[in-house]
Amino acid sequence: MAVHPRRAPRRTPLSSPLPAQVRGPVSAPGTGLARFNSLPPEHARTALLRCCGSGRWAQRVADHRPYPDAASLLAAADEAAYDMSQGDLTEALARESSAELGHGAPYAALVALDAARAAYERTFGHAFVICLDGHPPEEQISQLLAAIRRRMAHEIDEERSIAADELRLVARSRLLCLLDRLAGVHREGPGDGLSAADFGLFAPVG
Repeated sequence: MAVHPRRAPRRTPLSSPLPAQVRGPVSAPGTGLARFNSLPPEHARTALLRCCGSGRWAQRVADHRPYPDAASLLAAADEAAYDMSQGDLTEALARESSAELGHGAPYAALVALDAARAAYERTFGHAFVICLDGHPPEEQISQLLAAIRRRMAHEIDEERSIAADELRLVARSRLLCLLDRLAGVHREGPGDGLSAADFGLFAPVG
């Protein structure tokens, strides 16, 4: 699960080429990846902005379709993330919004989390981003609190670098969720495999 809390106020071209795609059969029709590959460019970009809020990142990953497999898509997403400029990173962080952590957390922990998040955002001016994949839900608040407190000690440049890498990991997780959701879409719209109602699931953040 990717957790990306935020309550901060809103707010060079990508240079190196994406890695060459592995040659081989493209994913079977009806799979999430096949549906993603067949989305119109503007729909693909909108869906990708839900994974990472950098417009250049989304455009670059969308333009490099079709992908033969999920590993190639993730590799391209990583490469585009590594190539983000400081402006791209600022744009992506500004699009992050607070995540719900569930209803079972103790009230005292939620209050502590809210205070820690506010302190982080005052210090660094952007959302606290962390990927908590692999941690069960009952551990997420404690992991989140510990990470915020640890990262509060960083200098601004160091923290932006860490936030960028966490954002890359969160984007990977969201991409896999996107493919899963596309695979579950059964109502087909003309040409792209999604109806207008289905595509509403992937409206851009921000």
